[in-house]
Amino acid sequence: MDAQTALKPWLAHYPAGVPADIDAASLGTLVDVFNESVAKFGDHPALESFGKRINYTEFGELAQALGSGLQRMGLKKGDRVAIMMPNVMAYAPIIFGILAGGFTVVNVNPLYTARELSHQLNDAGARILFVLENFCHTVEAALPDLKTVERAVIVAPGDLLGLKGAIVNFVSRYVKKGVPRYALPATIRFGRFLAFGREKPLAKVDLSIDDVAFLQYTGGTTGVAKGATLLHRNIVANVLQCEAWTRPFIGDTAHYSVVTALPLYHILSLTGCCVFTCRIGGLQILVANPRDVSGLVKTLQTSKPNELVLVNTLYNALAQHRDISKVDFSNLRVCIAGGMATQAPVAQRWKEVSGKPIVEGYGLSETSPVVCLNRLDIEEFTGTIGYPVPSTDVSIRSPDGALMPIGEAGELCVKGPQVMAGYWQRPDETAKVMTADGYLRTGDVAILDAQGMVKIVDRMKDMIVMSGLKVFPNEVEEVLASHPKVLEAAVIGVPDPHSGEAVAAFVVPKDPSLKPEELRAFAREKLTAYKVPKTVEFRETLPKTNVGKILRRELRDDVLGKPPKAA
Repeated sequence: MDAQTALKPWLAHYPAGVPADIDAASLGTLVDVFNESVAKFGDHPALESFGKRINYTEFGELAQALGSGLQRMGLKKGDRVAIMMPNVMAYAPIIFGILAGGFTVVNVNPLYTARELSHQLNDAGARILFVLENFCHTVEAALPDLKTVERAVIVAPGDLLGLKGAIVNFVSRYVKKGVPRYALPATIRFGRFLAFGREKPLAKVDLSIDDVAFLQYTGGTTGVAKGATLLHRNIVANVLQCEAWTRPFIGDTAHYSVVTALPLYHILSLTGCCVFTCRIGGLQILVANPRDVSGLVKTLQTSKPNELVLVNTLYNALAQHRDISKVDFSNLRVCIAGGMATQAPVAQRWKEVSGKPIVEGYGLSETSPVVCLNRLDIEEFTGTIGYPVPSTDVSIRSPDGALMPIGEAGELCVKGPQVMAGYWQRPDETAKVMTADGYLRTGDVAILDAQGMVKIVDRMKDMIVMSGLKVFPNEVEEVLASHPKVLEAAVIGVPDPHSGEAVAAFVVPKDPSLKPEELRAFAREKLTAYKVPKTVEFRETLPKTNVGKILRRELRDDVLGKPPKAA
């Protein structure tokens, strides 16, 4: 074993053809990457929405026009431009238009409240906001508190869809009544803005790999939402890391298709679907509403994709859908999961219906996002997040920063070219998450085994301590989810006068005959006594993010009667 492998045991288990390191600066900026793909894959389909496709040449022309329009509005290099919409056709061209103009993208969750929206836009200092008309009423409500936004560009779901777009807009506005009344000053319709941008060519901008590409906000699930400052070099590095890891397995990418169901404002979808797929010249099949599981099943039926990138809850919902057996998975090459822990029972159900194992990975907004990924040639779900990707170093550390021995749990710390430059205008918060030797502290409890595989145990802040004994919710949730009458489960710690905290389970049953004591008895067969939930409460739904991640904090606040935390 050479010195490098001794320090990074995972290198000995890398697939053939995957390098230990990537050259993060070799591709230039994200604009360089995009322009290269436009030139190389011109007539290949790039984006699909509601059955309508555009190719890479059209994609590139749209980005150029959008970037020019922003330049003509007087924006200066580095100015922030926000996007507030689901996965409609206009989203990706707007992203690359902002970048091509020399500006910074601020992705916004369209389901934000007015309070959350005003916090993020003010914090970022966004000057222009692209917003889907369905959410303009939220912008109107936020107006009194918005300090920097000068103008809004109003996008309709049918924009860029040609004649079909008129039908899509009619259904959205009048059938589904999805556009509440609003009154906004200083707005311009997307089509008019596009025409405005086309009047002049895009001015060349001297962009560097060290310029800020995205302010990717963490969402505020653990407190105040912070913007992870992601440079062009961070995202490009992560795309190169993913490309190096996947190329030996996915083969020809000339007609490669990826279902982009996770929202593009989510970092996994942004990098892993949008930018990565552009890099390889693939087709993104855009799903505007991933919560419409029946609609997603129909998309899978008609598109027969090569790749899926989903979260645990979506894989679970799809696997249990009545029509999933009608989907032809013969073209499917890989199923990626991230964003939250993938439960073994869900992975098993998915393998049974699709014939493909779930390849779990791990990342954060702060890491662009991918840190670790399983090999794509696994035949069964591993229950780990795999190996660190090329040019990535990880270590497991105790609370005082000491390295933990192989096989012992501690905080996962990460170093690599994909790690953010810091939190936007928050040096104090940046200092809290960086170690003295330059590693990012993830806040996740993990174990590194002798082969270099990493297993996430849980979030440090979600760990339950009972009379000094540690209980990790992920472990208990996975056991509960394996019961045939359980659809979903979440576990939190609640105050207990005897043990300090007690394990409380909140369960969405699949079978109404399920009883709490039946489930507790099931848990006692598989868990040490102190890990068995003291209480089991049945619920119709569990609080989740828009991508399906269960919000334990929100559940905890609800149970304890606490008011929601400020964004």
